[in-house]
Amino acid sequence: MAVFLILIGPPGAGKGTQAERLEISLGVPHISSGNIFREHLTNKTELGQAAEMHIAKGELVPDRITIGMIEERLSQPDVSEGAILDGFPRTIAQADALDRFLEARGENVDPVIYLNTSDEEVLRRLTGRRVCRAEGHIYHAESKPPQRAGICDEDGSDLYQRDDDREETVKERLRVYRVQTAPLIDHYQERGVLLEIVGEQSMDSVTDRLKSVTSVRASG
Repeated sequence: MAVFLILIGPPGAGKGTQAERLEISLGVPHISSGNIFREHLTNKTELGQAAEMHIAKGELVPDRITIGMIEERLSQPDVSEGAILDGFPRTIAQADALDRFLEARGENVDPVIYLNTSDEEVLRRLTGRRVCRAEGHIYHAESKPPQRAGICDEDGSDLYQRDDDREETVKERLRVYRVQTAPLIDHYQERGVLLEIVGEQSMDSVTDRLKSVTSVRASG
């Protein structure tokens, strides 16, 4: 039985980091909706061009386009044993579409991991993040500061704060998350597939817990 695992939680909860770690332990691909969007936009695919039309107008990309991109990726051969979904679904409509797609293959989502992380911790993590201009190496003002303030240890380039890591932007991202994505918590809890993990533990502690619960589900 294939394993289709979803990671949900607020921005800054560590979904991407944990998905990359689980990819190795579970042996199934990490599928990031953000990466898929960028690939379609860069390659100017039909779906990418459709998405770009809405983005250029300052509009939200319709669910049908996002769903089309994800379904195309889930149809590729390397997903035959399952996948770890990060950043999708974001809405109930997207979750329903994913269910229909998997049911047609005789598969289903299980488990859904909710990385429960407070707004205060999200703000601390994201507003403290700094990125080097040359290669994108990531630092944090508190938990991973560079040896020299504002300078990357790896290549000596300047460190900067991304626009989406500024406090006002993070607060807006949290607001959107509560409106669009948080309802998925109740949705999956009612189906009995939601597993909650405290996201404010260390990254290694969260990884250990994730490996524990996913190995039990996979063996079951």
